[in-house]
Amino acid sequence: QVQLVESGGGLVQAGGSLRLSCAASGRTLSGYAMGWFRQAPGKEREFVAAINRSGSRTYYADSVKGRFTISRDNAKNTVYLQMNSLRPEDTAVYSCAAALTSPLQRWNEADYWGQGTQVTVSS
Repeated sequence: QVQLVESGGGLVQAGGSLRLSCAASGRTLSGYAMGWFRQAPGKEREFVAAINRSGSRTYYADSVKGRFTISRDNAKNTVYLQMNSLRPEDTAVYSCAAALTSPLQRWNEADYWGQGTQVTVSS
């Protein structure tokens, strides 16, 4: 079993930055592809970013490309999402997920999920 815990969310003004962390326990993350997903009120959960096991390949939704960066530190068993130039439409609950298959771009393909952290961007 892998337990995933997100942190780093909060309230930020438009144009600001946040760095989300996803810390894993139970097993080493190096064996898993990782992804970040988000869900805004009244909307379906959507893919944000993904990274392969080694961190050599990354994938992004068009809506965040050039603004968000996913990375991982397998030694620390942690995955990050650096979010810059935030917009009000980025407001959502952000969750990380882990999967044995790569890339992880569909929520229902994940093997493990975190509970999520709230990100609110004010205009």
